[in-house]
Formats: sequence, C-alpha cells, structure tokens
Amino acid sequence: IFFFFMAKLSAVPTVTDQAAAMQLGQCAKNLATCLAELRTAAQKAHETCGPLEIDSALSAVQTLKSELQDAKMATLEGQLKPLPGQSLEKCAQDLGSTSKAVGSSMAQLLTCAAQGNEHYTGVAARETAQALRTLAQAARGVAASTVEPQAAAAMLDSACHVMEGSAMLIHEADQALVCPGDAESQQRLAQVAKAVSHSLNNCVNCLPGQKDVDMALRSIGEASKKLLVENLPPCSKSFQEAQTDLNHTAAELNHSAGDVVQSSRGSSNQLAVASGKFSQDFDEFLDAGIEMAGHTQSKDDQIQVIGNLKNISMASSKLLLAAKSLSVDPGAANAKNLLAAAARAVTESINQLITLCTQQAPGQKECDNALRELEAVRGMLDNPNEPVSDLSYFDCIESVMENSKVLGESMAGISQHCKMGNVPAFGDCVGVASKALCGLTEAAGQASYLVGVSDPNSQSGHQGLVDPIQFARANQAIQMACQNLVDPASSPSQVLSAATIVAKHTSALCNACRLASSKTANPVARRHFVQSAKEVANTTANLVKTIKALDGDFSDENRERCRVATTPLIEAVCNKITKEHCKLNCIKHISFQSQGSAAQEPILRSARSMLDSSTHLLETARSLILNPKDPPTWSILAGHSRTVSDSIKSLITSIRDKAPGQRECDQSIDSMNKSIRDIEQVSLAAVSQSLPRRDDISMEALQEQLTSAVQEIGHLIDPISTAARGEAAQLGHKVTQLASYFEPVIVASVGLASKHADHQQQMNILDQTKTLFESALQMLYAAKEGGGNPKASHTHDAIAEAAQLMKEAVDDIMVTLNEAASEGGMVGGMVESIAESIGRMDEGTPPEPDGTFVDYQTTMVKFSKAIAITAQEMMTKSVTCPEELGGLASQVTVDYSQLAQQGRLAAATAESEEVGSQIKTRVQELGHSCIYLVQKAGALQMSPTDSFTKRELIEYARAVTEKVSMVLSALQAGNKGTQACITAASSVSGIIADLDTTIMFASAGTLNAENEESFADHRENILKTAKALVEDTKLLVSGAASSQDKLAQAAQSSAKTITQLTDVVKLGAASMGSEDPETQVVLINAIRDVAKALAELISATKCAAGKAADDPSMYQLKSAAKVMVTNVTSLLKTVKAVEDEATRGTRALEATIECIKQELTVFQSKDVPEKSTTPEEFIRMTKGITVATAKAVAAGNSAQQEDVISTANLSRKAISDMLTTCKQAAYHPEVGEDVRSKALLYGIECTTGYTDLLEHVLLVLQKPTAEQKQQLVALSKKVAGSVTELIQTAEAMKGSEWVDPEDPTVIAETELLGAAASIEAAAKKLEQLKPRAKPKQADESLDFEEQILEAAKSIAAATSALVKSASAAQRELVAQGKVGSIPANAVDDGQWSQGLISAARMVAAATSSLCEAANASVQGHASEEKLISSAKQVAASTAQLLVACKVKANQDSEAMRRLQAAGNAVKRASDNLVKAAQKAAFDKAEDNSVVVKTKFVGGIAQIIAAQEEMLRKERELEEARKKLAHIRQQQYKFLPSELREDQS
Repeated sequence: IFFFFMAKLSAVPTVTDQAAAMQLGQCAKNLATCLAELRTAAQKAHETCGPLEIDSALSAVQTLKSELQDAKMATLEGQLKPLPGQSLEKCAQDLGSTSKAVGSSMAQLLTCAAQGNEHYTGVAARETAQALRTLAQAARGVAASTVEPQAAAAMLDSACHVMEGSAMLIHEADQALVCPGDAESQQRLAQVAKAVSHSLNNCVNCLPGQKDVDMALRSIGEASKKLLVENLPPCSKSFQEAQTDLNHTAAELNHSAGDVVQSSRGSSNQLAVASGKFSQDFDEFLDAGIEMAGHTQSKDDQIQVIGNLKNISMASSKLLLAAKSLSVDPGAANAKNLLAAAARAVTESINQLITLCTQQAPGQKECDNALRELEAVRGMLDNPNEPVSDLSYFDCIESVMENSKVLGESMAGISQHCKMGNVPAFGDCVGVASKALCGLTEAAGQASYLVGVSDPNSQSGHQGLVDPIQFARANQAIQMACQNLVDPASSPSQVLSAATIVAKHTSALCNACRLASSKTANPVARRHFVQSAKEVANTTANLVKTIKALDGDFSDENRERCRVATTPLIEAVCNKITKEHCKLNCIKHISFQSQGSAAQEPILRSARSMLDSSTHLLETARSLILNPKDPPTWSILAGHSRTVSDSIKSLITSIRDKAPGQRECDQSIDSMNKSIRDIEQVSLAAVSQSLPRRDDISMEALQEQLTSAVQEIGHLIDPISTAARGEAAQLGHKVTQLASYFEPVIVASVGLASKHADHQQQMNILDQTKTLFESALQMLYAAKEGGGNPKASHTHDAIAEAAQLMKEAVDDIMVTLNEAASEGGMVGGMVESIAESIGRMDEGTPPEPDGTFVDYQTTMVKFSKAIAITAQEMMTKSVTCPEELGGLASQVTVDYSQLAQQGRLAAATAESEEVGSQIKTRVQELGHSCIYLVQKAGALQMSPTDSFTKRELIEYARAVTEKVSMVLSALQAGNKGTQACITAASSVSGIIADLDTTIMFASAGTLNAENEESFADHRENILKTAKALVEDTKLLVSGAASSQDKLAQAAQSSAKTITQLTDVVKLGAASMGSEDPETQVVLINAIRDVAKALAELISATKCAAGKAADDPSMYQLKSAAKVMVTNVTSLLKTVKAVEDEATRGTRALEATIECIKQELTVFQSKDVPEKSTTPEEFIRMTKGITVATAKAVAAGNSAQQEDVISTANLSRKAISDMLTTCKQAAYHPEVGEDVRSKALLYGIECTTGYTDLLEHVLLVLQKPTAEQKQQLVALSKKVAGSVTELIQTAEAMKGSEWVDPEDPTVIAETELLGAAASIEAAAKKLEQLKPRAKPKQADESLDFEEQILEAAKSIAAATSALVKSASAAQRELVAQGKVGSIPANAVDDGQWSQGLISAARMVAAATSSLCEAANASVQGHASEEKLISSAKQVAASTAQLLVACKVKANQDSEAMRRLQAAGNAVKRASDNLVKAAQKAAFDKAEDNSVVVKTKFVGGIAQIIAAQEEMLRKERELEEARKKLAHIRQQQYKFLPSELREDQS
C-alpha cells in the first residue's frame, strides 16, 4: 500500500486536469491519514490478539477441510458446478502456483516454531491458512471443471489430505512454542511437514496432464533399468544398421525434446501428448544405444557408452520435470530458462554419445551435432521475457563482436578445409562455429530481453531480497562442477576449473544471503539466511580441503573423499534454493511483462535469420565435404555464407541502435531544450512586465503542484545516476519518468510567478526553474554518454557532478517554495513529507547501518528534544506572533525527517526485536501528532484570530511533547545505561553553560554572597563533594563493562554529584566577595574544567558500553578518565590555594596550562565541528592572543600574583576562543585542503608557543632572575609570529575577496548598505499608509494628504537610490586605489570614511523622521511645520553625503554622475514637499478668520491676550534658535575636516 501511495503522489504533478490533480492529491493525503490510523489500530489489535493468530489459522484450515468434504459429496451426486470465471486451465495454474506458496509458508512456519518466535509463528500460520484457502478454491474449481467424476473426487481427496496434514502441522507448531529446544517436538514437526509435502505433491499430480508426465517419467525410469544389467543382450543387427538406427532415433528424441519445451507453454493436453511421445522415442533410442553398445570392441568402450546412455536418461528426466514445473506455474522465476537448459543438456548428451560410438562418413557427425545444438538454442529467441544469462547489455555487445569474429574465421576454415579435403580440421571448424553461433544466440536473446525490459511501457515485478534466478543458476553450476570433480575421466586442469566454479558461486550465494539478512526486518528470516550462509561456507571449506589433497595426488581414495565432500555442499545449496528464495516474506519474484516487443523484433529477426542461414550452411558443408568438386554446391555455400554475414551485421547494428535508454535520452533532451526556451520566453515577458496573470487556480494549488513536481524530480536524481553508471535496463524508465515532470514544472512555475506582484520574486522563481532545467539537461547528456555501461568509467565523474548540481538546484527551489509556503500557511508539502517519513519506517529494507545503536540513540535524543522545544515555542507564538508559525512548522518537519531516518536505523540495530518495534511505533505516533500540529499551524496562519484553532494547536503541541517523552522512554528501554549517559551529558552541558554565565558575572564584579560568610565555611564541603565525584567516576568507568542498570546508576549519580559540587563551588566563589573577581573566576574555571572533563568521560563511557576490552573506545575511555582525575585534582589544589595570596596566582597559571593542553588535544582530534565560522571572526579572535601575550610578559616581569591570576584567566579564554574559531574556519566548505592543513598547523604552533610562554612565566615566578625574564620577549615574539601566520592563513581562506573587518572603508560600505536598507524599509512603510478618512466638505480640497504621501514616497525612493549610488562611488574609489582595501594612511582614510558614515547615517535618520512626520501628518497628529523641518533635514543631510563622497572622487566618473543625479532627485523631491506643506499651511492660515469683539472691555482683553500669545511665541522661537545653534556647535566638533572646510 505504501508503494501505491507513493505512486499516487508521483502521478499528481503529471495530471493536466487541475480538478482531477487536486482530487488525486487530496485522496492521496486522505489515504495517508487512513493508513496511519489503520497502522495504529493494527498495532493495538496485534498487542491484544497476537497470541490468538495460531488458533484462528487452525480453525480456518479445519473449516476448509469441511468445505472440501462437502464439495466431494456434491461431486458424487453430480451437483458440483464451477463458479463464475473459473476454468480448468486457470484453476490448474492457480493450484500449481499456490502449492508453492503453501510449501514456502509452511517452511517458514517450521523455522519460526523451531526458534520459538511466537509472533512470526502466528504470522506464518496466518499466511499458511490464507494460501490453503486459495488452494482449496483452486482444487474445487479443478474438480468442478473435470469431466470424469473419479478424477474430480481424487483431486478433492488429495486436497482434504493437505488440509488435514496442515491442521496437524499448525497444531504441532503451537505445541513446539512451549518448549522450543525440545528434540522430540522438532522431530514430530519434521515428520508432519514431510507428510504435508507428500500430500501437496499428490494434489498437484491430480492435475490434468500431470499424470501423463508422471507416466512418462516412470516409463523412462523403467526403460533405464536395462542399463543396470551386467551382461548386455546379444546384438540382433549389423553395425551399419545399428548406427543408422541410433542416428535416426537420436534425431527423433531431439525433436521430441523440442516438442516438450513448446507444449509446456500450451495446454495440458498438448503436454500429455508431447511427454508420451518423448518417452516412446526415448525407449527406442535406448534400445538403439544398447544395440550399439553391444558392437563395441572393448569392455571400457562399452562402459563409456552405457555411462553416456545413463546421462541421457538423467537429462531426459530433468527435462520432463522442468516441463511439469513450468506447466504447473508458468510465472515461476527462471522456469523457462531451466526448461531450455534441460533441453540443451539432452542435446549435448546425445551428441556425446553419437560422437563416441558412430563411424560415419567424414565430417557428418560433427555437422549433425552442430545442427542439433542450433536447434536446441533456437528456443531462446521465442518470446524472451526472462533473462537468458547474467550478461549486461554492453557485455552482450562484446560477446556478439567476439563470437562474430570467431564465426567468420571458422566459416572461412570450413570453406578452405572442404577444398583441401582436411576432414579433422573441417570437424574442428564446425564445432567452433557451432559454439560461436550458440554464443551469438544467447547474447541476442539476452540483449532483446534487456531492450524489452528497458522500454518505458514495460513493467517490472518488485525485486525481493535475493534473486531467485541467481540462486537457480548457482545451484545448477555447482552441481555440474561437482559432477566434473568426481568424474574419473576429469583431468587436473578440469578439476581446478570445477573448483574455481564452485568457489565463485558459493561465494556469490553467501554474499547474497548476507545482504538479504541485513535488509529484512524479519528476525527469523535474518537468522535463517545467516545460518544457511554459514552452512554453505563450511561445506565449501571442507570440499576445498579435499580438492587440494586430490590436486596433490589423483588417487582413487582422494577422489572418493572429494565425492563424499560434495554431497553436503549440494544438499546445503539445494536447501537454500528450496527454502530461502521461496519464502514469500523474503522474496518477491522478478517478473517483467514486456510491452516492448516491437523494439525487440529487429534483434530477434536478425538472430533467427542468422540461425536459419547457419543451419543451411552447415547442411551444405556436410554434403560438400563428401563431394568437394560440386560447383553448384559451392555456389549455394557462398550464398549461405553471405546471408550469415549479413544477418550478423544486421544483428550488431540492431543491438547498437536499440541500446537501452538512448532513444529516451534523446527525446528527453529535445523536450528539455524546448522547456528551457519556453521558460526564457516567459522570463522576457516578466522583465517587460507583460506576464499575464493566471486567475483560474489559486496560488496555494500552484505552489503545491510545483513543490510536488520538484520533489519527484529530486527523488529521481539518484536512480538516474545509478542507472547511467551501470543499470542500462532502468535508464529509459527513469529518464522518461523525469521528462514527464518538465511540463508540470513549467506550468506551475509560470503560474506561480504570474501570481506574485513583486517583480523580484517573479524573476527568482523563473530563474531557479531555468537553473533546474539546465542542470537536468546536463544530467541527461551525462546519462546518455554513460548509457548504463559500468565499464565506461570515464563518464562516471561527469554523471556524479551533474547529479550534484541537479540536487543543489532542487534544494534551492525547494527552499524558496518552503519559505513561501510557511509564510502563507500552506503546509501541504510539510504534511506529505512527514507522512512519507512515517511510511518509510515500515520499509523492510533499511540502509546498511554505519554506526551502533548508541550512535543512533544519541542522535534521536537530540532531534526529539528539538521537536519538543519547537512545539513549546509554537504554543507561545500562537498567541504572540502567529505569522512565525510557518517557519517553526518547517523546522518540525525537518527535525522529524531526521528523527525517522535515525529511528529506522536504531530499530534495525536494537538488541531485541521488541525494542526495535517499540521504537518504530513511538516514532510513528510522534509523526502523526506532528502532522496534526503542522496542519493547525497552517490553519492559524490563515486565520490568526481563530481562538478555537489556537486552542487546538496548543493541545496538539502538548500531545507532541507527550509523544516525545514516549520516544525517549522507548530508547531508554533499548539501552537504559546509555540513555542515562545521554541524559547526564545533557545535564552537564547545562551546568557548563551556567558556569559560563557565572564567570561573566564574576568578571563584571557582581558575584556577591547573599549573607555574611567566608570561603572557609564552604571549603570542607567542596573537598568532600569532590571526593564523592571521584568515587562516582570510578563507578562510571567500571559501568562501561558491566550491566546497563549499573551504568545507569553510575551516570545518574555522577550527574547529581557534579550538580552539588557546582553549587557549593559557586557559593564558595561568591563568599570571596566581588572585590577580588579574578580569584573568583579562577575557582569557577576550575569547576568548569571538571564539568567539561565529566562530559567527555560520560560520552566516552556511552561509546564504550558493552565493547570488548581491546576495543579502541575503551582506550578513549581510559584517556578521558585520566583527564577527569587530573582536573579534580587541580580543583582540590585550587581550593586549598585560593586563600593563600602567595601561591594562588601560581596555582591559577598551572590550571590554565593544563586546560590549554586539554583544549589542544581536542583541537588535534579528527572530529569535524558542527558549525563553521568566517575568517573575519577568526582574525578577531587572534587579537585576543596578542593582548594576552603582552599581559603574560608583563606578569612575568612584575611577578605579582594579581597580574598572574589575571593573565591565567585571560589566557584561558583567548586560547580557547582561538582554537575553536580556527577549527570552525578551517572546516568551512569553501576552504581548500591545503589552507585547512596550514590553519590547523599554525593553530597548534601558536598554542604550543603560548604554552611555552606561560610555563616560562611559571618558571620566572619560582626563580625571578633577569636572564629568565629576558627570555620572555623571545617567547612572546614566537607567539606573535604564529599569530601573524594565522592571520595570513585567514586571508588565504577568503582569497582576493578578503577584507579587514576593522578597515574604515569596509565599515563605510556596510553603513551605506545599512542606510539604504533602512530607507527602503521606511519607504515600504509609507506604501502601506493611507490618508485618514474624514467627512466631505463642499469648500475643502481632499488631495492634500495624498500629496504629502506621494512626496514622501518619492523622497524615500530618491534617498534610497542616493545611498546606493554613494556605495557604488565608494567601491569605485577603492578600485581606483584612491582608498586602499587596507589603507596606507589610516588616519586620512579613516576620517574620510567617518564622514561618509556619519552622512549616510544622517540621510537614513532624516528619511525615517520624514516618514514618521508624513505618517503623523496624514493621521492628524502633527503639524505641517514638522513635516517641512523633516524635509529640509533630508536635503541638508543629502548635501553632506554629496560632500563626503566628492572629497576623493573623480568628478567625471560614471558613479559620481549617478551620485549627483541621485542627490538632485532628493533635493527636488524635498523642495516639492516643502512647497506643498507651506502652501497648505498658508491656505490654512487664510482660512482662520478672527472675530473681533465690539464691546470696549472685551476688545481690550482680546488685544492683551493676542499680545501675550505673540510674546510667548517670540520667546519660544528664540529658545528654539539657541537650542539649534548649540546642537550644531556640538555636532561640528565631530565632523571630519572635509565637511568643516566646506561649511566654513
């Protein structure tokens, strides 16, 4: 069902009808949901009813027996009628194929019961009952369709016996589960199984036609008894008559063998007639052979003839058995090839006999043998829908070329030796030509099969864990090689050749079983595969020993030992063939239903023509060797020779032209080129703003279509790459599938681009689509060149490179789509991704695990906690910021995908099957909760105010958190101890982070005790807790080699103790008071070192748990334990010395040196850092070393303990930061291997040099002499040299693009770009503003606010262009050399840069103020005066920016012209706004008419009030002028000299 679900998803992008596509996609999602619910229900049902499966199966089988008995009664009464749709042939085939299914499920039942696995025994019992139900229906149909009542009754009787035996077998299996190792129950099981197998054979033998084959087999067996007599009967014919009779009967038997092959594919009556005829011809041939044996001259010759007759008898029996097997189950894997091989074996054994005992005319028997061989291989060309050999397509081409060359030489030899009458050489040439023709036919058949399979219309069956055809071929090859080994006539070279064949095929079988055992999730099958491989390997080893002895001495005794050793090997291989490859839970037979017969026909036609003309040529040559002087015959021979040559040329041409995948690659390349042209046309339309908008479909639907199509393209990259490098038969399928997504991608991407109003987004989508198509085109060219030829290694690098480029293009467009989807609340793609991850958990073939369960456990804990944290954050954001939920949902999807992948591997590597199943179940349940959470996040983004959806999201987030805890508990059940280690490591990481924070507080002088206490109050508590931690450390180390429970206790105890120790040390540090922060930091650093060492020890313990004593992880554990003891000892020394002012500096320095050495050890490890950093950050960190070095030298010279403590603390941080950033920068993806090596080397040299400096400071403190102090300078210079080399390496990391982060010009450019971004943000804010709504008045203009907004928008746009132009001008100055990338005159350029920076900032600030003023003005909250002032400030700051840029610029440069134009645009826009605002203010003033009071007193009061207001305004104006002058005076002090001169 999972594959069906994935097929539906793959088909969605290719459906052109939008309604149908949406419906199909929705149905696929609904199916995924239903499957998830069904899986959960099935798991619960299994937990409840699992033990009842065996009883249910037993009851079902007993019911089937009763139904068959009722059918028999109806048969005797003549009332049994076939059901609708049943026919004799169909029911017979169903019964034959089902009998094999019953046998395989019963074999699995036996294996599971023997191993005591109740779960899989129940599964096998259920499958057995289901197979028996199909068998009973088929048996009833055969009986109902049979005319003879007795035959019908016999069929039903045999089926009843099968049911009866099967019921007994299931019952015995149930009993065997009680005591799995009981020998008596196992014996009973084997006996019952043998009886059931016999009943199944009897049931199959009741089929029409099978009895006749059995009669023919018995007839051959009876006739062959004539060969066992000691004395042959006397001859009754002359030698010539006996020879003629033998040739005639041989031809008849060979022809009958061909009839058997043909009839096995027809009706049962045809097979009955053919098998009867074959047994009759065999009887006649045997009599002729015995007659010929009587004419032999010696006893040895007679024994050889009788031996050949026995071989023919055995080959004939195998032929009939193969025909019988094929007629019973025509769809069985390799059945047709086995039948063809059996027919060829009959022909070859006949040829051997004829060659041995006939004395024909010259060259006759060689030609006859060749003709029989060609007739035998002709069947390979009849409907080749199964592989003929193991040859690849390109191997077929090579085989055809080699054999055609050999055939040409042998044909020339036949003609030449005919003319010369050289009969022995003629015979040799005929034999060589026959072998070459057989090789050509085999290669042609295999090539036509591969062509048919590679046709896109063909359908291939689902390949299982092992290839049954490979097993069958290996079985046949091993048996034939073993026969050659024990054959007395075998030469030493033949013995060695046979031994090589045995070794080759047994090795292949063992490898196949090993791979199958690693892929299957069924523990019973896995164990059985491993056991079978061991059995084959052991028997092969025993055989090889006897072969070595035989090679040294070809005695009868050694040959007998060799024969005895072959028997167990053959039995082991046969056991594997009959059991492993037939198990339905392990094997899905490969079957191809080819629709590419038209593509096969040219190859088959050429091969048939070759065989026909070769047959005629050999017949002509046979007559010509007797009469070389016959000119007409020579003419006929020449004609046939030309026909053979032409047909071989045609064959070679056809195979080359029909190379798999080439035609599909050409078609896809043409389609891709057309798609690229289409997308270019659309891009041109988008550039010209003429892209028509698509309104018939929503943006969400288009986004889902594009996402789905791109995902499917991404899924095809690896399959195409694999096919192009070595699987030619799959290349056409995959390329055609890829081409089917071109059109949907174009339609969806163009539609999505048309929906976007932003031109940049339009072009981004179209450009990324074009990039994807171009990378796909490159992939197609590379795949066509590779063609699936594994020997074309020169193309493999190009294929891998094209695949990588295509993956990057897919990733880029998926990132864009996911970001857009998460912003818009479209979560369909995320839901599909999670559902796909859930489905993949149940796939039975996980990838080969690279790590251990502990590795996957650790990673799963990390991703589980990440999901829980994100779910908690989604709960918060649902209330405060719903628009951010999309990004969080995307993060949940990514984390769950990783969790599911790791969970699948963890389940595969778990110690017990129960734990693995529990992990899978819990991870899948978490996935369902994640789906619901993501869906609600999308719904809430669509309607942020929906309280019901908000409440549901919070509930699902809590459910996710709960499911995460269940996943963690399932992991803990797998390895309780290692899970406890993971939890403890997490706790210690939190402690380390807390200590880092405490160090910051202590460094700032804010770490104080809460009450009056001294350090002495805490000293004893610290020492006691530290000793307890040492004891926990010992338990932790010993716990790695003990049980998981003890390891868990040790990990929990150590985490608890380090927490207590940290708390008491922090209290002790706080009690020292903030007056001595450096000593506080020393103490906290000491406990931090202990915590860090404990984290490393816990990690090493987790990796070493359960490992052998000589495992490398054990050595790492011992090393971590030593570091832990060292750091605890250092803590104890620090605690004792911290109150001693005379020694605490020395102790701090010793601890720092030890810490740096440990950091250096970590730095030198091969571990790749989780994240990378920039070279600029790296350089910034190296500057701390320079400061610390100077401080260390000063501390050494002063020999003051306070200076030493400060140096120790500073050195620790400086070196740690440098090493961390050095490694992160060195492992940046863009850094080359040579630069990385240099960076790591110089990092080590710098650290080593600095350690030497600190050690020398320590020496100076102990012996402060002048000579010792003088050496400090030399050591500091060494450190400085290392820092210089580090900086140069950092510059090399960036190459020519490197910039100094402290460079004023770089700062200027950054500020310019920041100002531009600020202005653009303000402009976007203006775009969203609308004037306030107010009632219409007849005498008032309504467009003032509109004018303000438009003017403000134009100013914002103009200032944005201005600042960008300033940035371009600054870059031009750097390019011209007027301002250096690394300035020669730092003061001069720095002043210029500061002026540019301040001006850019002023422009940005003024523009922002303008936008705020415009906003306030249109909303009625500010005056026009504020708007005018803001506009004037924009103009002033623009002038300053222009001055700053002109100082060093070339006035005639293009950048300066653009800058001047941009400045003028800003000035014009500002002036327009000022004029509009002033006009509005003037108009407003005119409208404010004053009403004068007429009364005297009122008029005086009115005048006084007006004068008062005027005086107040004048005073306010004066104060505002003074304030402005003061501000300008203060700002003038900080302006660069260039701006001051200009203003002066």
